[in-house]
Amino acid sequence: HQSVMGWCFNPMPTSDLIGHCVSIGLTGIEGIDRKFYPEARRRGLQISLVSSHGFATGPVDRGNHAECEAKLKSAIDTAIQNECSRVITFTGMTVRGMSETTAETNCLELWKKVLPYAEERNITLCLEHLNSVDNSHPMKGHPGYFGDDVERCFELVRRMDSPAFRLLFDIYHVQIMNGDLVRRIQEYKDYIGYVQAAGVPGRNELDESQEINFPLILRTLAENGYRGYLGLEFIPTKKDPMESIAETVSWFNA
Repeated sequence: HQSVMGWCFNPMPTSDLIGHCVSIGLTGIEGIDRKFYPEARRRGLQISLVSSHGFATGPVDRGNHAECEAKLKSAIDTAIQNECSRVITFTGMTVRGMSETTAETNCLELWKKVLPYAEERNITLCLEHLNSVDNSHPMKGHPGYFGDDVERCFELVRRMDSPAFRLLFDIYHVQIMNGDLVRRIQEYKDYIGYVQAAGVPGRNELDESQEINFPLILRTLAENGYRGYLGLEFIPTKKDPMESIAETVSWFNA
């Protein structure tokens, strides 16, 4: 149950990425332009996660609510059309001068407005926690992101009180901001709706050069009931990025 995140392999043509994923036995793909969904599915891949409003324009700011609602509902419709059961959501960026309580209330207000639409269609909204520390690359960290504490994101998910609203547990971001991965997986097991991963530091391949003990983490996820996809969201360092994908998949499957 491994899925590849498309943006990590730009500027590779999406059709080539799809073909390679199929050739090495992967079953899922995410983070690609929606126009490629039909091709991916036709060639045997599942769309494992559908994007929506993005991490910057989030419900922390009530001025974004109309846009977030429209994009989340559109993403839910797209998920249904492509037989995907998960749509990603984010908190958005911290608003200067706004209290944390107000920011949390704003987020909950928007999600509760969209939640019935998701529940009626058996779609799970997955809230992603992101690190706000790494400013070395636009996709390695997100300074200013409100949901940069995984405990806060977990609490928001718990307060939503619905099986259609779950936590996207990104191992890379959690390790950087909070750590204590094994205990958190055990604690959050009933609230995790999706898992993504990359090596730390660097957001690179998930191998022995990184500080995370991935065999232990994967075993912990399995022992605590996680049966969903593992989204491989790493930036390849090898000259041939396809080699990176193949090695990572074979390493996990060993």
